[in-house]
Amino acid sequence: MGQEIARSQFSPEDFQQFRERLGQETALLAEWFREDRLAPISGVGGFEIEAWLVDRQGRPAPLNRVFLEQLADPLVVPELSVFNIELNTPPLPLCGDALRRMHANLDALWQRCQQAASGLDAAVALIGILPTLRDRDLSLDHMSERARYQAINEQILARRRGQPMTLAIHGVETLRLTHADVMLEAATTSFQTHLQITVQEAPAFFNAALVLAAPMVAVAANSPLLFGKALWEETRIPLFEQGVALAGGDRADDPVYPRVTFGHGYVRDSVLELFSENLRHYPPLLPVDLSAEPVEQLPHLRLHNGTIWRWNRPLIGFEADGTPHLRIEHRVMPAGPSLPDTMANAALYYGLVHELARLTPAVATVLEFGQCRANFYAAARDGLRAEIVGLNGRRWPIRQWLLEELTPLARRGLQRLDIDAADISDYLGVIAARVETGRTGADWQRRFLARHGPDLKALTVAYLEQQRRGRPVHEWPV
Repeated sequence: MGQEIARSQFSPEDFQQFRERLGQETALLAEWFREDRLAPISGVGGFEIEAWLVDRQGRPAPLNRVFLEQLADPLVVPELSVFNIELNTPPLPLCGDALRRMHANLDALWQRCQQAASGLDAAVALIGILPTLRDRDLSLDHMSERARYQAINEQILARRRGQPMTLAIHGVETLRLTHADVMLEAATTSFQTHLQITVQEAPAFFNAALVLAAPMVAVAANSPLLFGKALWEETRIPLFEQGVALAGGDRADDPVYPRVTFGHGYVRDSVLELFSENLRHYPPLLPVDLSAEPVEQLPHLRLHNGTIWRWNRPLIGFEADGTPHLRIEHRVMPAGPSLPDTMANAALYYGLVHELARLTPAVATVLEFGQCRANFYAAARDGLRAEIVGLNGRRWPIRQWLLEELTPLARRGLQRLDIDAADISDYLGVIAARVETGRTGADWQRRFLARHGPDLKALTVAYLEQQRRGRPVHEWPV
């Protein structure tokens, strides 16, 4: 959940000073946008992926501190809970053999992680929600020892006036419960792609990413279970939204702006609109004094942006020479089921977002935002069985949209990027086979339970065995 801070207790003066600095840095960013100060670099991709530490029975293993000490790799960092970690790979220009190199980098890091976990009699798992997870596992005793997490929990509960989180998810079955803190968020692990783009092309790319949220969450679905209940195909979506539920505005006349959100409309002229929205509608959660850092690093703006979990989020980063750059983080996909599936998902997204961003007329003019959002939640609920409204206004099955329109568009987008032809064929072939068979990670989990009965331990152990074999999920036997 982002960068570490030095303390977790704050005064009213801390909040006031933070707001002032946030306003100054937002104004500075606006100046950079007007003066075209951000790096004119586009087509650089990267990703981060969250994972579970599990014991030999497939149960969550609260070992991330000792695991990270033994691994000692800066590319792997802690997450909210002590049984979660985050893996990062270096960004690469999207051309030539970039996808294969990304795959190799991830595989090498994954093998190092598995070796370190094995020394602790544990394993590392890529799955959206761990089937064996229990509500009582998500206690503050299992929160990672970072001031950032403690502070977010305290601030969200303060703004909720101490009221617990209320979870109500209606899917195949219904789950209702209350939880005393933000640890519900630790039940969700994701695969988040990053794409560096220029300021000028950012609105088209951001809006394309919004449209793509529905097909990407459907094709990647891998979270059908929570606490033994069969819910949505991608249960992470309602779980994260409800597990950190908090209204946004400081003033009585402000609308409710949830911290986890699909958003409230397309970008019109500039993604600066989103940073202005951050300033106006989202009160700070972590009002840390970062004035010792250069204002040109936008420390308060970046910290604040990291506490607003849009499913598509703009990010400000910096080149090696200090020049600021702009990225779009696409956050809708779950972790897993396999490394080939992960890279196939990345290939599909990178190809599609490049192609949809350049469509004429623009996607924001041919698909109403309300329908774009409705598509996303329908796809999260029903996966590849969902029906959505496409760019031509036609309501049709999302599988048909993926096979007939989107996969060919992704192929064309990757070809325009000059990605190696063999890699395009391999990765999009995985997508096509998954869509044709309907065998996502979520589908595999449901079919396993239908055949073998409601044994969540057996399900998890079998899932881990198939994941270790490294084949895409549409080839996994049940």
